[in-house]
Amino acid sequence: MPSILQTSFIKSLGLWLLFGLLAGCASALKPVEHGPARVKGPVPDSFFTEQAKKHLNADLPDTGFLLLDTGRDAFAVRAALIESASQSIDAQYYIWNDDATGRYLAGRLMAAAERGVSVRLLLDDINVAGKESLFAVLNGHPNIRVRIFNPARSRSGVGRFLSLILDFDRINRRMHNKTFVADAYAGIAGGRNIGDEYFDEHHALNFRDRDVMALGPLVGSMTDNFEAYWNSQWSYSLEEIYQSQAPELAASARSRLMSETVQIQTFKAAPPQELGAAKALLTTRFAELIQAPAELVYDMPPEDPSAPADSPKQTAQALYRLVAEAESEILVESAYLVLADEQLEDLHEVVKPGLSVLAITNSLASNDLVTNHSAYARWREAMLEYGIELYELRPDAQSCKAWVLNEAACDNGVVSLHSKAVVFDRNTVFIGSLNVNLRSIYLNGETALIIRSPELADVVVSDIRHSMTPENSWRVTLDEGGDLKWQSSDQQVDHEPDVGFWRRAKSRFLSWLPLEKYL
Repeated sequence: MPSILQTSFIKSLGLWLLFGLLAGCASALKPVEHGPARVKGPVPDSFFTEQAKKHLNADLPDTGFLLLDTGRDAFAVRAALIESASQSIDAQYYIWNDDATGRYLAGRLMAAAERGVSVRLLLDDINVAGKESLFAVLNGHPNIRVRIFNPARSRSGVGRFLSLILDFDRINRRMHNKTFVADAYAGIAGGRNIGDEYFDEHHALNFRDRDVMALGPLVGSMTDNFEAYWNSQWSYSLEEIYQSQAPELAASARSRLMSETVQIQTFKAAPPQELGAAKALLTTRFAELIQAPAELVYDMPPEDPSAPADSPKQTAQALYRLVAEAESEILVESAYLVLADEQLEDLHEVVKPGLSVLAITNSLASNDLVTNHSAYARWREAMLEYGIELYELRPDAQSCKAWVLNEAACDNGVVSLHSKAVVFDRNTVFIGSLNVNLRSIYLNGETALIIRSPELADVVVSDIRHSMTPENSWRVTLDEGGDLKWQSSDQQVDHEPDVGFWRRAKSRFLSWLPLEKYL
C-alpha cells in the first residue's frame, strides 16, 4: 500500500500533468502570414469564356445563372467543371467527406493537377478530423495546395475535445461558405457540401438542396470570397497541423485514389470523365442560363475569432435589407430556422401591412441534427405568434423522388432539407450557405447570391410552394388555447409527428437550454 507521502506525490503529479495538458490545449495557435496572393482574373480564350460569348448577350453586363436542383445534377456539373478547367480550380467547403463521391471528386482534382491545373482546396476544420489522410494525399501533389481554416490545436482524442472547450469562442467561428470556381469564370455557390448525401448517392439519408451555377463576370466575386479566406491569418497549410505520411505510403495512397476514379459504375449515374463528354454536358447546361442582375455577398473572415460576435454579419445584413424592401411575400426555405426576440422584433418593425411570410424547415423527424431542431423548437411558438406561417418537411415526402434521384433511398430512407433560399415578391432570389438562424447571422462565415430575376424566382417559388403541400410537409399552427398542432394530408397531431418518445424528449430538454446561437 502506498504511503501518504507517495499518494500525495502521485496526486500532485497527476494534477501537474492535467494542468500541462490543459495549458497545451488552451495555448492559442499563432496567426500565420501568407505570401503574395495569386494573380486573379479569368483565363483568356478558355472553354468558359468561349461559352460565355456563345450563350450570354454581350450587350448586357449580367452573369448567367442556372439552378442545380438535384444532387445528381450538382455532382455531374462539378465533375464536368473539373474536367474542363485548363488553368485553375478553387474549392471552398465546410464539409468534404471521405466517401464515394468525396473521394471521386478528390481523385479528379488530382487528375486535373496532373495535367497542369493549379488546384487550391480550402476546408473548414470542424469536419476535417479523421479525414486528414485524404487531404494529405492531395496536398502531396506539387500542383495542389490544401489549407484548413481556424483549426483546433489538437487533432484527435481528449486533447481535441479539450481544445474545443477551452478555446470555445474562437472555435465557434466557422467557415460555412461553399464555392467552387473553375478558371475564374465558371462557378457554383449554394448550400451543398461534398459527400454522398448531397449528391443523391446515400443509401439512407439524402438532402433536398440547391446550388446555382454561374458563368460570367460575377464569378470574380466568388474568387474574391475564396481569396479572403485563403489568405486569412487563420488559414493554415495542411502540413502545419498534420504530419505528412511516409513517402512510400503517400505514393500508395495517391495510386489508390487515382484508381478509384475509374470505378464510376458504383454511382447511380456516371459523371463525365472524358474532356469531350464534360464539355458536351456543360455546353448543354450553359444553353439554359438565365442572365440577370445579381450580386454576391460574403462575410469576411474574422481578424480575431475570439472576439465577441454580437453584430449581424454582411450576408445577414443583406438579407435584412431585402426583407425591408419586400412588398407582398417572403418565402423562406432553411434547413435550420431560428428567429429569436431581436430578429422577430426587427421583422415586426419593417414588415409592411399585407406582407405574408411563409417558411419551411425540417421537422424533428427529417432533421439530421436533434440539437439544431431543439433551437428551432425553442422559438417556434414565438415565430407563429409573430405571424410567420410555418411548415415542417416530412421525412417520407411524396416528392422525394423528384428531388432526390435515388428511388431506393426514397423508398427506404429519409429525405432531409438542407437548402437555404429566400424569395422576395417573386422577383429576387437569395441563395447561398446562410441558414436563417442565429449561428449564420452572428458566427459563421457565409456566402450568398442575390439574383434579381422573376424567371428564376418563379422556379424557386414553385419548388418551395410544392414542398409546403400536405403530402410533403406538416403545417404547424397554434390552436385557440395556444397549443401546437401539426397537420398534413393524412394526420393531425398535437406532438412532434413520426418520432419516438426519446427523440422528442431529447429535443424538448435541449430546447430549454439557451444555446440557439451556437446550434
